Amino acid sequence: MPKSKRLMELMMTVNRKRRFKVQELADEFGVSKRTILRDLQELSELGVPLYSEPGPHGGYQVVRERVLPPIAFTEGEAVSIFFAVDALRHYVSLPFESESSSALGKFYLHMPGDVRDRIDAMKNRVDIVTPRRKLEAPYLSVLLDAAIHGRVLRIEYESGGDGPEKPSCRHIQPIGIYANNGLWYCPAYCFLRRGVRVFHCDRIKAAEPDATGIPPMDLEGRHLGNRKEYEPGFPTRREEGAGALELKVRLTPEGVRRCELESWLTDCLSLLPDGEGLLEGRLPAGELSFYARFFASLGRDATVEEPAELLKEIRSELKRTMEHYS
Repeated sequence: MPKSKRLMELMMTVNRKRRFKVQELADEFGVSKRTILRDLQELSELGVPLYSEPGPHGGYQVVRERVLPPIAFTEGEAVSIFFAVDALRHYVSLPFESESSSALGKFYLHMPGDVRDRIDAMKNRVDIVTPRRKLEAPYLSVLLDAAIHGRVLRIEYESGGDGPEKPSCRHIQPIGIYANNGLWYCPAYCFLRRGVRVFHCDRIKAAEPDATGIPPMDLEGRHLGNRKEYEPGFPTRREEGAGALELKVRLTPEGVRRCELESWLTDCLSLLPDGEGLLEGRLPAGELSFYARFFASLGRDATVEEPAELLKEIRSELKRTMEHYS
């Protein structure tokens, strides 16, 4: 077997095994221990994080993170991956901030010179813009890790009222994290409210594993792909049970454009032949204040026809706004 091919397969093997002995690899590849030791030294120089333990029960193991084997990309694939990762720079906080920056640097550094020239020429010609927020969310990686492993966290959370409030203690079990319009959100089971709630990640002022022994909930069937089925506040076309209100809103073309920016409205939005739109669904009665502020902000580009309760709340919202400026 050519040495280059053996090194490639050896890299994949040690990543898969994580822990191994030199003789095992020598037998598997049909070479001497001396040859395997030289190969392992070369892999270490290439960046594979290997650690050796002496003694009869020792051996080698891959520490920290595994190094993926080389992947062949076409020029177009490489450019598209570069700009997809580069777009993350608009976020103040990321769950993998240092890793994405490091990966992008490695990716760019090892590209052929002509491909780097092409990327440099495109940097000021193409961008994937996300609103850049000044609010930081320092616990994204903690929330994501808890969601993956089904763990309960103790957090300090600011509710986001009209004035500054002391953060309250909550115990939550995250389902995942997602970004929308430059802000990060975490749907999670709240043990205080006994139901799923959506937490603004920038309002989480502390997060750590629960030390009180609260047993985790079985949230296996809940994930970001079906969050509209369990996340409160979403208007939906399906039945919501007691307390749900029929929603009907007519939109101008500009109203359609603005509502299309809100992912939580897209399932209920229908486009009409003349470019106008119609929002139809059912919304939770407990979310009237939120919807009133939203539709009031659309001005004459939205005309709420139902429910009457929402119309009343919108009038109250507009009255409060007028009083604020009077």
